[in-house]
Amino acid sequence: MSHAWGYAPDNGPDKWCEGFPIANGPRQSPIDIVPGEAAFDAALKALTLKYDPSTSIDILNNGHSFQVTYTDDNDNSTLTGGPISGTYRLKQFHFHWGASDDRGSEHTVAGTKYAAELHLVHWNTKYPSFGDAASKSDGLAVVGVFLQVGNENANLQKVLDAFDAIKAKGKQTSFENFDPTILLPKSLDYWTYDGSLTTPPLLESVTWIVCKESISVSPAQSNGTRHSRSLRSFPVLHQN
Repeated sequence: MSHAWGYAPDNGPDKWCEGFPIANGPRQSPIDIVPGEAAFDAALKALTLKYDPSTSIDILNNGHSFQVTYTDDNDNSTLTGGPISGTYRLKQFHFHWGASDDRGSEHTVAGTKYAAELHLVHWNTKYPSFGDAASKSDGLAVVGVFLQVGNENANLQKVLDAFDAIKAKGKQTSFENFDPTILLPKSLDYWTYDGSLTTPPLLESVTWIVCKESISVSPAQSNGTRHSRSLRSFPVLHQN
């Protein structure tokens, strides 16, 4: 049996459990967040995200999306506070999007889908490496940010402008001195729950921190009606 996966009918999410039985596990992501059913926890802390732009390395087309990778051999770019204990280092960020502006986010809020979703992936430094942390129940922490169609986002455009150099699967190019803080919403109020990676191997190792406030993306940046560089003009799509 092939463990190949993708988003087509023959290898999409409904089929992932055939190669990855954990897809039927108890803490799989994404979920529908229902604000009225969320419990307030006074013990939760504010998020502290301290990112050093000099740790930005490159941008990669991994065949399903694109990701911007950071050096993670020191504590220069970290996440602390919130629902986690200790220090988590930034490994990479990537986006998920769909074929139209009314779907694309992985998480939903009371059934509502956003145009896209940004994921900033961090790993727990109590473990020796990202690879070691990825399978541990407290190994990863991912900050999710929704993208809602509205005003043009100049900070996002800096990422989109790099697409021309990574049109083919496996292509990567230098992407230095990028501070992902500029992609965050003004408010870092969040929902949190224990979940999983949303692509195989679907490991149930993620503390999800989903920002309540979204960031904007213009129609042109989303679907390419004005710019050639847009999420949906990217050659390999994560279809939701």
